[in-house]
Amino acid sequence: MLIGNVGKKPEIRYLENQGASPAPKVATFPLATTERFRDRSGETRESTEWHNIVAWRQLADLAEKFIDKGSQIYVEGRLRSRSWDGQDGQKHFITEIVADSIQLLGKRADNPGADGYQAAGAQSAAPAQPAPQAPKPVVNVGVGVSPAPASSAAEDDSDDLPF
Repeated sequence: MLIGNVGKKPEIRYLENQGASPAPKVATFPLATTERFRDRSGETRESTEWHNIVAWRQLADLAEKFIDKGSQIYVEGRLRSRSWDGQDGQKHFITEIVADSIQLLGKRADNPGADGYQAAGAQSAAPAQPAPQAPKPVVNVGVGVSPAPASSAAEDDSDDLPF
């Protein structure tokens, strides 16, 4: 499950028609997800990760009609890794997310199709997902060190935690 912004307009391709009518359609596009967190000094940092999204058939229709560069979307899918030999003789690898469902997010002005376009496999009401949060700090208690009793924490109003 990913929530992010589309990096460029989806690229649409049609596979060779091998008796199927019409020929299967596939859309590919990059999706950027950003994690925001505070470092040890208290400064807010961002880490952006790019994902390769692949959408087939009706989801490719949705991508072609309603997804553009900058669109905010919610994607559910599965990972697929593949490799191929390039023209340069080198072996190339890629990891993609094959979309099972896509939900348009954001304002209607940003996503004109966000008001209810539904394709097979596209969910009209994706579960509300909060924006990715920074991981909560984990405090490890060392060997031979006992944690303070819960009652003393309630009595001490000072916030002298190291994080």
